Amino acid sequence: MKQNISNSKLLSALLLITSLFSSAVSADEGMWLFNDLPVKQLKEKYGFEPTPQWSEHLMKAAVRFNVGGSGSFISSNGLVLTNHHVGSDTLQKLSTKDVNLYVNGFLAKSIADEIKAPDLELNQLVNIKDVTADVNASVKPEMKPAEANVARRAAIEKIEKSANESSGLRCNVITLYGGGRYHLYQFKRYTDVRLVWSPEASIAFFGGDADNFEYPRFNLDACIFRVYENDKPAKIEHFLRWSQNGPADGELTFVSGSPGRTSRIFTVDALKSMRDHRMPYTLDFVRRREILLQQYSLRGTDKEFEAKEELFGIQNARKARLGMLQALQDPAVMSAKADAEKKLREHVASKPELQKLAGAWDEIGATSRDRVKLLGKSVSINSQIYSYAQSLVQLATESEKPSSERLPEYQDAGRESLMLQLLSAAPVHKEMEQAILADNFSMMLEKRGGDDPICQTILNGKNPAERAAELVGGTNLHEPDFRKKLAEGGKSAIESSDDPLIKMAIMLDEHIRAERKVVEEIDERERQAYAKIAEAKFAAEGTAVYPDATFSLRMAYGPVAGFEQGGVKIPSMTTIGGAFEHETKHKGQVNYVLPESWTEAKASGKLNLKVPFNFVNTADIIGGNSGSPVVNKDLELVGLIFDGNIQSLSADYVYDDRQSRAVSVHSEAIRHAIEAVYGAKDLADQLGK
Repeated sequence: MKQNISNSKLLSALLLITSLFSSAVSADEGMWLFNDLPVKQLKEKYGFEPTPQWSEHLMKAAVRFNVGGSGSFISSNGLVLTNHHVGSDTLQKLSTKDVNLYVNGFLAKSIADEIKAPDLELNQLVNIKDVTADVNASVKPEMKPAEANVARRAAIEKIEKSANESSGLRCNVITLYGGGRYHLYQFKRYTDVRLVWSPEASIAFFGGDADNFEYPRFNLDACIFRVYENDKPAKIEHFLRWSQNGPADGELTFVSGSPGRTSRIFTVDALKSMRDHRMPYTLDFVRRREILLQQYSLRGTDKEFEAKEELFGIQNARKARLGMLQALQDPAVMSAKADAEKKLREHVASKPELQKLAGAWDEIGATSRDRVKLLGKSVSINSQIYSYAQSLVQLATESEKPSSERLPEYQDAGRESLMLQLLSAAPVHKEMEQAILADNFSMMLEKRGGDDPICQTILNGKNPAERAAELVGGTNLHEPDFRKKLAEGGKSAIESSDDPLIKMAIMLDEHIRAERKVVEEIDERERQAYAKIAEAKFAAEGTAVYPDATFSLRMAYGPVAGFEQGGVKIPSMTTIGGAFEHETKHKGQVNYVLPESWTEAKASGKLNLKVPFNFVNTADIIGGNSGSPVVNKDLELVGLIFDGNIQSLSADYVYDDRQSRAVSVHSEAIRHAIEAVYGAKDLADQLGK
């Protein structure tokens, strides 16, 4: 989701949530597992009971984008609906300086005109299995954290590999409840994905940063792809029918998507560590990268084009984390969290059978302090072209090991997805990569010190700018064929390569692995501690407790409903006509100019100004839900999630349905725009069929 901050609004929003921690699940809270939906809550509150067939259809109609985002099948011939901002990574990669699909939009006049994405993968979840017992059986009480981590990783790899070999599906074991449960998720992969339609950026992101995370909104943040199999549009069984009228005010709706990460199980110590150390450190890095990309963009229009997608992403990251930090800095939020934790720990202390869980909170406090000690010590380099070098070097080493002994990303279960990214034909902008590398080196010097041996080895007697120029100027890693040759050549090809970035990756590999080993040991300690806290919550609150988001498929629900802000009632829906009024109100301001296609459609009378445009509901969502379908009880698509309002900023840690809202594009607005503005009646006729 795109995000923006308004301090006064945020503070008033956060003050509303202080009572929330006193109960396990409040109102329409929850990002629910598809194999454990809140059937009882839905029946008691809304008189609706989802059947297994209903759940299966909604689950299999959803897809997950490997670039981070959600989507859904919307036709029997492979059409997939998501957000323009989810598709923007692909739009940018398919664009050139002369043909900018991100800015100007795109419409395939026929099947033959649909453009293949260079490295886009969509995952459709088709099966879930609880494998907790199998994973936990691999970890013995006497094992040290490092040993437990290796044993657990081997058990997970064995489960994934066996499932992959028997099914041919992508198989991933998902960690839930911080380590309290493990579920095997099996996905059908679609790697032939083609662009069908996207609107202009000026209507997809109408209002720009000023309107971002605000409501009312007027955005057509939508984009349509199509999946192919055997070079033909895929035949899809589970797709969403298209609602003719969309949702009514007060109507119960459901959201199916892959929310990124939440931290609602975090202890007070962990949250304080995030507030005082880890989040400020991350924000410093993000702000630094944002300034770098802004300055790079000023070098010329071609540089602005190159940096646009990454700058957009980094600005969203900055806004998201700033919102999370402001939530943690609110005393009322932390006090309420502390009260809830105190009650849970008192419950544990009062039950002899739960005494074995009592030390979990202290262990999280210790791991939080250990993580703080690592800040600024990392030798990792955040650059696309260097990531290719590191992946190739580690791939060569890991491929010589049995799959169960490899680092997880190089195991057999994920190899196809890894190679799709590693051999991507997407362009690499070497001059921008050089600027990024130079800044990486400078930041490393600042954090580790100019005399640090690793820094001196990296720089090889040069300053950061000179060394970055030497490395990027001498590498061929921007060429997919060169990367393919190194990948296929294995360890001998890597060791004999004279590519300067490959050489540096070889030199740094030992340090990166050592650093990773320390982090993984901390992860394992936390995993075991949070598993105990999850068990404590089950004991105190019952098993009807949803897990934190993990970028795995979930269902959320809630009615279409407006809200009150500053004493003003905000209606649940906006209209297309309201977009033109919004443009007039902000005349002359950047990002408030509607595309010519829209003004022409209005002038010709083709555009119905009364059609609903955006709406809000109370569904519990977060980043990663972007592109999620919104459906009614009949599993008809009524909307498309693209954002949350300002009051939803605290959703990483807490949810409250009094003001927190998910923002969607209305289904009728999408269909009407495709036909009336873009003249694509044939595409409009395919929706939901």
